[in-house]
Amino acid sequence: MLDFIRIACAVPPVRVADVKKNTADICRYISQADAQNTDVIVFPEMAMTGYTCQDLFFQDTLFDAVRGGLREILACSAAHPAIMIVVGLPVRVDMRMLNCAAIISAGKLRGLTAKTYIPNYNEFYEKRWFASVTALPEEKRRIPVSALGLDAENCDTVLLTDGLLLELGDGAKIGVEICEDLWGPIPPSNLLALGGAEVILNLSASNETIGKRAYRRELVKHQSAALSCVYAYCSAGSTESTQDLVFSGQCVIAENGTILGETDEPIATDYMLIRDCDLGRIRADRRKNKSFQDAASVFTPMMHQTAVSVSREPLRSDGSLYRLQKLPFVPSAKTDRFERCMEIFNMQVAGLKQRLSVIGSNAVIGISGGLDSTLALLVSVEAMRQLGRPLTDVYGVTMPCFGTSDRTYSNSLELMRTLGISSREINIRQAVDIHFRDIGHDKSVLNGTYENSQARERTQILMDYASVVNGIVIGTGDLSELALGWCTYNGDHMSMYGVNASIPKTLIRWMIEAIAESPVFAASKAVLQDVLDTPISPELLPPDAQGKISQHTEDLVGPYALHDFFLYHMLRFGFAPTKIYTLACRAFADDFDAETIRKWLKAFYRRFFTQQFKRSCLPDGVKVGSVCLSPRGDWRMPSDASGHIWLDEVENL
Repeated sequence: MLDFIRIACAVPPVRVADVKKNTADICRYISQADAQNTDVIVFPEMAMTGYTCQDLFFQDTLFDAVRGGLREILACSAAHPAIMIVVGLPVRVDMRMLNCAAIISAGKLRGLTAKTYIPNYNEFYEKRWFASVTALPEEKRRIPVSALGLDAENCDTVLLTDGLLLELGDGAKIGVEICEDLWGPIPPSNLLALGGAEVILNLSASNETIGKRAYRRELVKHQSAALSCVYAYCSAGSTESTQDLVFSGQCVIAENGTILGETDEPIATDYMLIRDCDLGRIRADRRKNKSFQDAASVFTPMMHQTAVSVSREPLRSDGSLYRLQKLPFVPSAKTDRFERCMEIFNMQVAGLKQRLSVIGSNAVIGISGGLDSTLALLVSVEAMRQLGRPLTDVYGVTMPCFGTSDRTYSNSLELMRTLGISSREINIRQAVDIHFRDIGHDKSVLNGTYENSQARERTQILMDYASVVNGIVIGTGDLSELALGWCTYNGDHMSMYGVNASIPKTLIRWMIEAIAESPVFAASKAVLQDVLDTPISPELLPPDAQGKISQHTEDLVGPYALHDFFLYHMLRFGFAPTKIYTLACRAFADDFDAETIRKWLKAFYRRFFTQQFKRSCLPDGVKVGSVCLSPRGDWRMPSDASGHIWLDEVENL
C-alpha cells in the first residue's frame, strides 16, 4: 500500500450572495477534481454564499438559497461518489447562526464542523452574525436534516461539532477547522491531530494585508510540522467584495513542515491546487515521536471527538503527483544547497573542535586524494584554525600502494601543501608485500584479502603515527559507505573521531564545492576542483595500462544516488521495499530502467543487513541530519538480524 492521498483546494470565482451561481461553480470543480482521481476537495470559508455578505446573512432568502444549493451539491456528490467534499456555508440552529463546513460524500451529508474562534477585532466583526460552536449546547448538536432543507434519504440527523474525525478508506483520518481557528491560542487542529487526524483541512477567508501572505504560509507550514500532519489551507479568492478588503485566494498544502504546493499568483481566483500527500511519512513520524503520543495522553480529557465514516472505498491516489527528489539529502535550489552545506560543515567543525580542545591532541588524517578524505581534511584544518592553533598541528599522511593513481597521488600532496599542514608520505607497498608473505597470500590474486590488507595497513600506520605526534586519527568514512558496509572492518572502518559519519556520499561532492568558495581555502581551490572531477574509487586494485583508476566503486556496489535514495526512505520513514521501488522508478525514470533499480535495491538490502556488525562498533561522530546510523543514537539493530522478508519482497516486485 502506497499510502498517498490526493487533495484539491478549489477557489471558485464567488459572486457575493449569488448562491445559485456559486453552487454551479462548486459542482464544476467537484467534477474536475473527480476526473483527476482526487480523494478530497476543500472549498473556502462560506464558499456557497461568499464570506463578505455582511448583514445579508440575516436574510431568510439567502438561507433558502443555501438549502437549495446544498441539495444540488449532494446530487453532484452522488454522481461523483469517490470524492469527499468539504464546503463552507452558514447554518442556523434555533437562535444562533454558525459558520460551518459541510462534509459530503456519495450523496450524503456526513457531518458539519463549526468554527470555534469568531474574530471580532480590527477589520473583523463576525460576532455580529455568528456564534462559536462552543456556545451550542450538546443537545442542540444533532440537527434534523429537515432543518437544512434535506430529505431523510440524505440521513436522518447530522452532527454539528468542532470535533469530527472523518474516516476514509485505508484508515485515513481527517479533521476540519475554519480560518481563525488556526490563529487561536489552542487551535482545534491540535486536538484533532492528537485524536488521530492525519490531515487537517482549513476553510478560510483571510483578507490580504502587507506581509500577511508570508505569515499565513509559515503558520500553515509550522502547524503541519508541530502536528506531524498534512495541512491543506484554502482561502477565499479575489472576487469577494472589495468594499473595504481584498482577498488573495491563497492556498497552501503542507506536509510535516514541507510546503508541497501553494498559489503562485499574489491575487488569484478560479483555480484548483491539487497535490498528492504521503500519509506513510506522517504515520512513520508519529510512531517515532513519543512526545506526540505523550501529548495525546495528557490532552485526552479535553477531546470531545466523534468519528464519522465518510467512505470505505480505498484512496485513489497513486502518488504520481507527489514531488520526489532524486537526491533527498541534497537541496535542489543552489542557494539552499550552499547554505545547507555550510551549516553541516560548521557542525562538523564544532564537533571536532570540541573533541580536540578537551583532549588537547593534534589531528592525524589519511589523505587519498578522494572526496571523503578531502572533506575530513577541510574540517580538520578549519577546526584547528578556530582553536587558534597552527595548521601544522594537522598531520596529513598519504600512503600510496598498488592501486594509487598518479592523479590522486599528486592531488593528495598538492592539497596538503596548499593547506599548509604537516605532511608525510609513507609508501606501504613493501609492508603489504611482507604481510602477504607472512599470511601466505599470492600477490597475483586480486581478491578481498589483497584489498583489505592494504586498508588495514593504512589504518595501522595512522594509529601508530598518531601516537608519535600526540594525535587522534580522524575518520573519513561517510554515511553511504556505512549503510552498505563498503569499508574494511578495522581498516578504514575505524578511527578515533568520524567527522563524515552522518553525511551521505551524494552530499559530499556539493559540500566540497561550497567550502571551496570560502576565501580561507582560496589557495586550494584548483586542486579541490580536480578532486571533485576524480571518479570515486577505493584504489585498491592496480591502475589500467594508461595509469588511470581501474576500480570504480559504483560499478561494484551500484550508483550512490540510488543507494542514498533507498537509505533515506528506509530509515527516515520505514517504507517497505515495494514503496521504495515504486518511488525510485518514478524519481529515476530518465536514468535507470526498472530492472536496474530492482537489482541495486536487492543489493542494498543484502548489504545493509549483512554489514550491521560494522556499524555496531562505530567511533564517535556528530549527527548532522535526520538520518544517522550511530549505534548510540538513531539506529539500533542486532548484527545477526535476518533480512529475508525484505529480500523476498524485492524478489516478488
